[in-house]
Amino acid sequence: MRARLRRKFPLPACPSSLPAMATARLCVLLVVFSVTLSEDVNLKSKPVRLFTEEELERFDGTQEGQPIYMAVKGVVFDVTRGKEFYGKDAPYNALVGKDSTRAVAKMSLDPSDLTSDTADLTDEQLKSLDQTFESTYKVKYPIVGYTAARILNQDGSPNKDFKPENQPHFQIKDEF
Repeated sequence: MRARLRRKFPLPACPSSLPAMATARLCVLLVVFSVTLSEDVNLKSKPVRLFTEEELERFDGTQEGQPIYMAVKGVVFDVTRGKEFYGKDAPYNALVGKDSTRAVAKMSLDPSDLTSDTADLTDEQLKSLDQTFESTYKVKYPIVGYTAARILNQDGSPNKDFKPENQPHFQIKDEF
C-alpha cells in the first residue's frame, strides 16, 4: 500500500537534514509557546494556602526579594507585579500584608480602615468593593491563598458556609 502511494504521490526530494531541522524548529517553537502560555496559566493554577494574620504580615513589601501579598474579601493575592504601587514606600503599601477589604471598599488609606471588617459599609461601598475585587484584583493578580478568617469562625471552628468549590480559582475541593 505504501509503495503504491509513493508512486502516485512521490515525496519531494529534500536533503536528509531538512526533516530533522524542521522538527527541531517545531520543538523550539512549541517550547517557547508553552513557556509563554504557562506563565499566564501559572497565575491561576498555583496551589493555595491558608494564611493567619501573622503570616500575611510577613509579605508587606518591606523585604527585598520577598513576594508582596494583600487580602481582599479574605482572598490573598500576590501583588508583587504591582510593586510600584504596593512595594516599600509605594502609594498603596499600607494595604499589603493584611486583609484590607474595608479600605478597598471605601477607597481609603486611613489606618482605621485597614481591616477585613465590612460592618456598616454602605451599599455603594459594597458594590465598589465587589467591582474592584472582580475587575482589578481577580483579573490582575494571582490568588495564593485565603485568610483564616474567611474559612474559620472566631473560635477556630470551621465556617460551615465556606464552600471551596465556590471560591475563586479553586481547582478541587481538597486543595487545602
